[in-house]
Amino acid sequence: MASRPLDPKLEIKLTSLLETLIDQRAARVLVAPYDNAPGYWFGGGNMARGPGGTLWLVGRYRNAGDSTTGLEAGARGLELALFASEDGGDSFAKTKSWTKAELSCGGAKVLSIEGSALHFTEGGDCELYLSSEKEAAYPEDVAQFQKPGTGIWSIDVITSSAEEDLDAGAIRPVLSHPADPCYLHLKDPVVFDGARGATILVFCSHPFLWSSSNSGYAARPRGEAAFDVVSWEMVSRGPAWDVAGTRVTCRMPVPRVGAFRDRPPVSVYFYDGLECVRQLDAHSRAVARPRGYSCEELGGACYGADDSFPSMTRLSRQLPLFVSPYGTGCSRYVDVLVDEDGLLATWQQGREDGSQPLVGNRLPMADVARLLS
Repeated sequence: MASRPLDPKLEIKLTSLLETLIDQRAARVLVAPYDNAPGYWFGGGNMARGPGGTLWLVGRYRNAGDSTTGLEAGARGLELALFASEDGGDSFAKTKSWTKAELSCGGAKVLSIEGSALHFTEGGDCELYLSSEKEAAYPEDVAQFQKPGTGIWSIDVITSSAEEDLDAGAIRPVLSHPADPCYLHLKDPVVFDGARGATILVFCSHPFLWSSSNSGYAARPRGEAAFDVVSWEMVSRGPAWDVAGTRVTCRMPVPRVGAFRDRPPVSVYFYDGLECVRQLDAHSRAVARPRGYSCEELGGACYGADDSFPSMTRLSRQLPLFVSPYGTGCSRYVDVLVDEDGLLATWQQGREDGSQPLVGNRLPMADVARLLS
């Protein structure tokens, strides 16, 4: 996994920048969930600036439900929503949304919605990638592991020449489960422009056992329409707090300022990790740890030189970098928009009432330069 690590002093500067950016107490709510109660969230998407200059944000509303007992326990991921900001990200207004019923693809009923990603192509087209759980049976050799009322996760895309014209009627599949049930569920897309004009789609996979998560990636060469999987495991799972999973949620190009001004381009890869997918009962006299089971709730980061993607080095080796001081400690689905004015970060943050709104924090470029000087 590790490739061309930075000097330890540069790692310290980079870590300081990330911790200042993902400031849990300075963050403010950008999009609230539908209720201030456990199981109600908004997040799992990204921001992108359109050709016309408008800042767009996509994510999903999640209402209470529990996948461990089947979908009958609640609505869970129920709505994909698109927001626009005309004030640089200070506020967002919903412009479009799609229900589970509207996002069916290939005739399969959508049971839940999770991660999504908005991407603008070189030609100016708008691509909205989304992951959904569709009604489908597990492969016969692992069928006994499927819980009642559940399906299989896959990734689809809606493409339009303009953001306001995105239409669920144009949805088409991008990645679906492979022959190997160890990568049965594919979800939570992260999309960015890679080397030589290729489009990179990072995805999270879960096995039929739901015992872990991994990040893989697919590539679409310039001029091509389809993605091909390059690696099912582009990042190794961590050695300690994140031993059960590493879900990449964002690629952030490190601004070329301060000590990074004259270095080859480097990017940070934010990820969500977990110690155990199932509930982990700690010893009564052990060090208390924030929730890191059931789903990827705590945040970490890796970095890597752009010319050696996907090789990267983990910054959060022993402990997570990002933990909410409220509720369960959840801090996940980090996304960062980089422009000449600075960095704008959003993430899904656990609150005392059990909800998880989308929160945000801004770091001006002058502060970025100071922290990396």
